[in-house]
Amino acid sequence: MQHLVCGISSAGRVVPELDGERFLVDKAQGPYVWDQNGRQYVDTALGFGATFLGHTDPQVTEAVRVAMERGSMPAYAHALEEDAAATLAAHTGDLSKVIFLNSGSEAVHLACRTARAVTGKRKIVKMAAGYDGWFDDVAFGNAGSPEALMGTNIRPSSGDTLLLRFNDIADAELLFSECDDIAAIVLEPMMANAGCVVAKPGYLEHVVSLARRNGALVIMDEVLMGFRVHAGLASHFLGVSPDLATVGKAIGNGYAVAALVGRPDIMSAFEDQRVGRAGTYNGNPVACAAVKASMEIIDTIDYERLRQSGDALRESIRSSFAERGFDVTTSGYGTVFTLWRGGQPPADYQEAVQKADPSFTADMHIALRRAGVMSMFSTYGRHYISARNSEAVMHQLAESFADAAKQIAA
Repeated sequence: MQHLVCGISSAGRVVPELDGERFLVDKAQGPYVWDQNGRQYVDTALGFGATFLGHTDPQVTEAVRVAMERGSMPAYAHALEEDAAATLAAHTGDLSKVIFLNSGSEAVHLACRTARAVTGKRKIVKMAAGYDGWFDDVAFGNAGSPEALMGTNIRPSSGDTLLLRFNDIADAELLFSECDDIAAIVLEPMMANAGCVVAKPGYLEHVVSLARRNGALVIMDEVLMGFRVHAGLASHFLGVSPDLATVGKAIGNGYAVAALVGRPDIMSAFEDQRVGRAGTYNGNPVACAAVKASMEIIDTIDYERLRQSGDALRESIRSSFAERGFDVTTSGYGTVFTLWRGGQPPADYQEAVQKADPSFTADMHIALRRAGVMSMFSTYGRHYISARNSEAVMHQLAESFADAAKQIAA
């Protein structure tokens, strides 16, 4: 009898059997994972982007070990909490106030609650097909849902949540002309769960300006993209200044931690108790140790070299398929990208749906596994590149993708 529902605790972990055998991870270290039979794979899921520094980074692991030995769960304040907040805030510009939580979903939920308290308004706007956590309000309109397509003239809504088409300036203008009760708009620098759909030039800036003119706050959901393109928020790298931002994944390199960061004038809503918060595990020593150690390592990363290395892999993949008569392309950035059939990546979710090829995605996953690479198994899945991937590992990835292209073309 199997006691774990569906055999997993998160639906995103589903991968198919290969030759009649289920894949179970036995160990993860650096850029690799090993299955229950001891076979080694280069990992491009990397904790769905959480292990940006590679699995079990020794510096982060040692910091966590020390914290655990001193007590993993005191009920009281501890100095490491402020130390971790200071190291994080040193990377987030004017968003200098920090609240630690345990998951990105919690961080987005608290950001929305904050926006309502500060503005006195109720409606939250999210991107159709965007992923901002699994709480009911923002889980509405996720990729794959009928609402995400926004196929009628009636704007999809659920309770106080409204949807907006990503990369559609006209729809943003229409939204704010239709509704004057918008507390906040939740934006992603890139629509990762819709297949790494990148924002068009000027789009994010225009939406931010619209929100500000209409008294709405801008929440940047950077749980996935924060610290992935530079040592800070991707929105700042792209020239956008949000009022609040949610971060996670890379800030703890595989440990369960997230944070809400915001401007002092907005975060004062917690100090005067306009917004309540609680959480037994919020800011626990283990999480804070992981954050502090991860931030120290992030300061040493050569992001330009990392982007170039990832972009070179993307070009190698395209070239390997082209040699066998297949047109493929990628969308995203050097450290995280989605592979598509065809010559052009999707510009929005509607195009992503049209270009999606579940059979190709499934065949690619299996071919990569046979070639020694583990990847996400999803139509809109992503390949992540670790900041610690060596040239040898990147070469191995390029060779494995070439092998996969050969298998698929056979």
